[in-house]
Amino acid sequence: MTRTVLHARYLVSALLLASGAPAHAADLLDIFRLAQPADATYAAARATWAAAQERIPQARAGLLPFASVSASTQYNDRSTRFRDGVSPRSSGDFTSSNVGLSVTQPLYRRQNTVVYDQALTLVQQADAQLAVAAQDLILRVAQAYFDVLLAQDNVAFSEAQKAAIGQQLEQAKRNFEVGTATITDTHEAQARYDLTTSQEIAARSELELRRRGLEQVIARAAPPLAPLGPQFTLKPPKPAVMDTWAALAQRANLQVRVAQSALVFAAQEIDRNRYAHYPTFDAFATASGNTSGTQDAGSFRTDSRSGVVGLQLAIPIYQGGAINSRVRESIANEDRARQDLENARRSAEFSARQAFLGITNGIAQVRALEAALVSTQSQLASTRLGQEVGVRTQVDVLNAQQLLFSAKRDLAQSKYSYVLSLLRLEAAIGELTESDIAAVNQWLDPAAATAAAGGR
Repeated sequence: MTRTVLHARYLVSALLLASGAPAHAADLLDIFRLAQPADATYAAARATWAAAQERIPQARAGLLPFASVSASTQYNDRSTRFRDGVSPRSSGDFTSSNVGLSVTQPLYRRQNTVVYDQALTLVQQADAQLAVAAQDLILRVAQAYFDVLLAQDNVAFSEAQKAAIGQQLEQAKRNFEVGTATITDTHEAQARYDLTTSQEIAARSELELRRRGLEQVIARAAPPLAPLGPQFTLKPPKPAVMDTWAALAQRANLQVRVAQSALVFAAQEIDRNRYAHYPTFDAFATASGNTSGTQDAGSFRTDSRSGVVGLQLAIPIYQGGAINSRVRESIANEDRARQDLENARRSAEFSARQAFLGITNGIAQVRALEAALVSTQSQLASTRLGQEVGVRTQVDVLNAQQLLFSAKRDLAQSKYSYVLSLLRLEAAIGELTESDIAAVNQWLDPAAATAAAGGR
């Protein structure tokens, strides 16, 4: 699907939602594109990344010349009295003004060089953090999407189960009226019906909450969602070796990259504090002009100009032990960053193993539940036949119906968990992108959701 078509679908969905008209079903890629500009968490991450980019020009400024201009003017009222007893007292007033220009070029400041290197490290870290936020957005969108689908399935299963039990309840009442069943069968069916009604209410409440969770991400009303269609297939991870994925996660996980940058920054911070002992060497140039006196008759006016070019060397001698203390502090912070990196690697390895098992065990679970669904359907049919010939009771039929709908719920949940595990495994190795959403999108059936929405 081309980018132009996707943008067109996005605009159509937005217009339909804004106008209140029935919207076409949205798939996972549509929801993700709605979330990209709307999600507040991801927007905050982009702003943080943009702020981090300014660290480089700020640090570069410490290596470039800096200039300043100063100007002043003042009024002077002077009175002079001589103590020789002969000279008369004199007084006068005049104005003076001064203009100066100063330019300084750092020639040797090791601290400033390290600050620039630290800025580059922070930008690299910000890039990784933005990538983490992008992956997090994909996972949150997928989780919210399939949470809504599961909640919808639970509501549909509850409705179907309630309808089936309602039929059993009506049959029990008729049988009791004609004397072919006891009141116990009616009470049993009524109890199951009331319990299923309660479960249906809880399922509808859960669906409403899940829809609100999705709307929080996309900042608009949730459209009908495309469910998994017949295209859904089970694919084991390649390579099918858990240790390979775990080792890759330890190297490539984005949180590991963030922690690596933090460790590099901490090591640079040690150098920056140590270089505070080093001398600084600057070139400077100043130019100034001074004017004083008045234009009155008998007075005088002086104009002076001066220019200076020179080199300045400053050698720190002693600052009360503050520099050594900051060095010790930065060494401790480096050790903390090293432990944070180790923890990030272990967490990445655990996430990869967890996602890998979620895929492999999910495949086995889906296949087992598919077989269980066929078995429970056969069991229900046999139990109903047994009830008709008198070898099974109504309670047996109700239990068989309960097993059937439980198998349907478990199968739907296992499919969604399998899809989410696929995405989490890609995130564990730092490679979760929009293309992974597109791959999952091929399993969805928008036409089924549109038809269901029209039927409601």
